[in-house]
This record gives sequence, structure tokens and C-alpha cells, in this order.
Amino acid sequence: MLLENKVAIVTGGARDIGKAVSMKLAKEGAKVVINYFDNEVQATQTLIEIKALGGDAILVQGDMTKKEDVDNVVEQALQAYGGKIDILVNVAGGLVARKKLDEMDVDFFNFVIQLNLNTVMLMTQAVVPHMPSGGSIVNFASQAGKDGGGPGASAYATAKGAVMTFTRSMAKELGPKNIRVNSLCPGMIATTFHDTFTTTAVREKVAVSTPLGREGKAEEVADFVACIASPQSSFVTGTNIDINGGLMFS
Repeated sequence: MLLENKVAIVTGGARDIGKAVSMKLAKEGAKVVINYFDNEVQATQTLIEIKALGGDAILVQGDMTKKEDVDNVVEQALQAYGGKIDILVNVAGGLVARKKLDEMDVDFFNFVIQLNLNTVMLMTQAVVPHMPSGGSIVNFASQAGKDGGGPGASAYATAKGAVMTFTRSMAKELGPKNIRVNSLCPGMIATTFHDTFTTTAVREKVAVSTPLGREGKAEEVADFVACIASPQSSFVTGTNIDINGGLMFS
């Protein structure tokens, strides 16, 4: 197993891509701390499925925009699994709503930035003191951070672009500690994100335009997270990696 005896925190780890990541890390031998925000039923189901596979995981509720909740997730991880955190996967975030410039106010813009960027900073800051040499941080950016996003997604795209820059900065800062920091930039992945914010017609058009001719799957993203978090990627840091079926090339 790629991650045997590793301890991992996954923020937003109870549904969609986050759930797939939590399950994949557990399958690869990691002890997984699954953070969730408000859907305890969904989180509990994820935990049940991991346990059924023989995996080891715990749930910790928390709002990752709040430092006290971030600190509690880290503390619960340390208490449960022996005082270290080898892997941090920052999945928590979201579009919130599609709003064009004339529809936004400062509160909305700031909230989207906090949800997608501040959460990454706060978790990184809290985890790094407990991360041993060889640790790995995987942030979730987005294709939107590279191409500006679709209609009404400017706040989200701006935040994800900042996540990419923060990733590069942390790769430089934490490299001397032998801690790697990378981000993934998913394109059209079949999740409730697009069920909520993207029309069927647009999804079909994007799928047809993709060289592989389809949407991606959450499990495909999770497989790559396990790889980039593992020692198999020990000389990879500071990258913002496309995972979009060839829809957009770096």
C-alpha cells in the first residue's frame, strides 16, 4: 500500500471528490481524519464505507474558515493517531453562487475568497508544525484558476488562482523541511458541484470538446491525489497539475 501508517487530514472529505479522496487514502493504508461542515449523515455514510473496506478513519465537524475549528481538526488528528500528520488534502471550498460583477458585493466576494483560499492557509499553518520530513500537502485549485472560469465565477476563479500561487510559495518555504506542496486543477468532473452550477447543455458541450470525450470521475482525481501524496512523487513540488482529460493544456 502506498500510504501505510501515514496520517492524513482531508478537509471537505465527506462528499464528491473529498469522499473519493478519503476512501482512496484509506484504501492505500492511511489513517484518515475526515473533516465535514454540515452534513453529518453524509459524513457518517463515508465513514461507514471506509470501515467496511477495512480502513481507519474518524470524523471531525468544523468550518475551515474559522481558526478555532481548524485547530480542533488538527488536535483531534493528533490525539487519535499519535502526534503527527503526514498528509494534508485541502478540498474544502466552493463556487457558492454565480454572480457577475454588477451582482456582487464585497461581503460575497470576501466570503468566496475565505472559503477557497483562507481555508488552505489556515490548515497549512496549523498542520505544518506537526508534519514530519517527507510530508505532503495537496491543495485543490481549479481549471477556473487558469482560464478565469465560466460566467459569474470570477470570485471563485480569483480564489483558485491564488491557491495556485500560495502552493508555489509554500513549496519554496517548506521545501527545506522536506515537505512537498502541490495543487490539482480539475476540469469538468462529474460531481454535485456541476449538478448545481452547470447546465446539462454546457456539460455536454464541454465533454464533447474534451479530447477524451467525457467528464472526469471523482475516483480518477482521488487516484492522482494518492500518487502525488505518496513517496512515489518524492521529487514533485510546487506544481499545479491539470486533471481535465486534455481540455486545457498548461
